[in-house]
Amino acid sequence: MSIALSVNLNKIALIRNSRPGNYPSVTSHGQLCLDAGVDGLTVHPRPDQRHIRPSDVTAISELVEDYPNTEFNVEGNPFAKARGDYPGFLALVENNKVHQATLVPDDDSQATSDHGFDLKLDGEKLKPIIQKLHDAGARVSLFMDPDCDQIKLAKQIGADRIELYTGPYAEAFRNNRSNLDELFEKYSKAAETAFEVGLGLNAGHDLDRQNLPRFTSIRALKEVSIGHALTVDAIELGLIPTIKAYLNICRGKSV
Repeated sequence: MSIALSVNLNKIALIRNSRPGNYPSVTSHGQLCLDAGVDGLTVHPRPDQRHIRPSDVTAISELVEDYPNTEFNVEGNPFAKARGDYPGFLALVENNKVHQATLVPDDDSQATSDHGFDLKLDGEKLKPIIQKLHDAGARVSLFMDPDCDQIKLAKQIGADRIELYTGPYAEAFRNNRSNLDELFEKYSKAAETAFEVGLGLNAGHDLDRQNLPRFTSIRALKEVSIGHALTVDAIELGLIPTIKAYLNICRGKSV
């Protein structure tokens, strides 16, 4: 078993933005992660630029080009329009070398992504966007709840992968909820559905060293995107030991 680890750099950008200048450098931090062996880097540029800026997208895209067999994943709301010096989500992907575009139904009022798409509402609007992203050379993943009917729709509108929103699983695990096993089974069934209809499977949101090992047992999981917990762990353990710990989990090694 080998699951790709993509490190989300949003929290590093958030720290940088709390002071003038470029310290810490998001790109330099990304380079440290790549040098430590991660499989890719993820950013989620929002129109309000609370963390990742458009200039970061370009710089990280150029950085990843120097690391063969790694990928650049850009997350965001596909309906986000240009605002100030934010050029719009589609333009960010089209103007940079992005391997994977992960579409997320968020807005400025959300502190973080907290639900997947309802494709009964947004599916038809997403179809032409997915085609444009394909034309730009990007694989397209949709941020989804573990809802089998919705996952089938993701395939029908042209997505290549889904990213399962793992926030509820992480919350149940953290608080030892009585419904954890039932919830995990729901994610497992969603993963099976994705596999059956021909969708690749990613996962992300609040995954950490404690809850990730169980989640990696889900069939056909290709990639996890982790930022918040990895950044927090790096404060305690150091960045390189933290990355090695997550890579060991993703590669099925004992930790």
